[in-house]
Amino acid sequence: MKKIFALMVAAGISMSAVAAPESFTSDANHTFSSFSYSHFGYSLQTSRFNNTSAKITIDRAAKTGSVEATIDTKSVDTGSKLFDQHIQGEDFLDTAKFPTITYKSTKVNFKGDTPSTIEGNLTVKGVTKPVTLTVTGFKCMDHPMMKKLACGANATATIKRTEFNAGKYAPNVGDDVTLTFAVEALKD
Repeated sequence: MKKIFALMVAAGISMSAVAAPESFTSDANHTFSSFSYSHFGYSLQTSRFNNTSAKITIDRAAKTGSVEATIDTKSVDTGSKLFDQHIQGEDFLDTAKFPTITYKSTKVNFKGDTPSTIEGNLTVKGVTKPVTLTVTGFKCMDHPMMKKLACGANATATIKRTEFNAGKYAPNVGDDVTLTFAVEALKD
């Protein structure tokens, strides 16, 4: 009987040590995506999308997770209303036909206790390609103002815009586009 009790206690301890996946929703005020590219070699141009949302699931004990992000392409902000319209045109984002860019993870890789890369599929202008994001920062802790668990991360990847039917003026206007994501998310 003592052996059965000991096994039950051991099983109970190991069961409680297994964490469950936690779900998070991005905070719209602290989540955005940006992109940068070479403009004729003169300068590195950086613009952002003002409306980016994400759903994140993470199981830190099991070292697994998932990410689904949606970018509102009409929220592009270059700093110039005229250039915003140019970027939204058919030669680039074609926001009339493709109002969103999406990213859906297929695997989250960890280095120690921290996500290090996120493998997934990026869809731009109806074209889906595998893209791996490199996580450059990650932190989970109780949010001091919201009084609940929050996680934040930064991630980046470089893509070829010609592969997504957005290659006007390439290679003079750089084909390589660096995507950067900043996300803060609160536990659901």
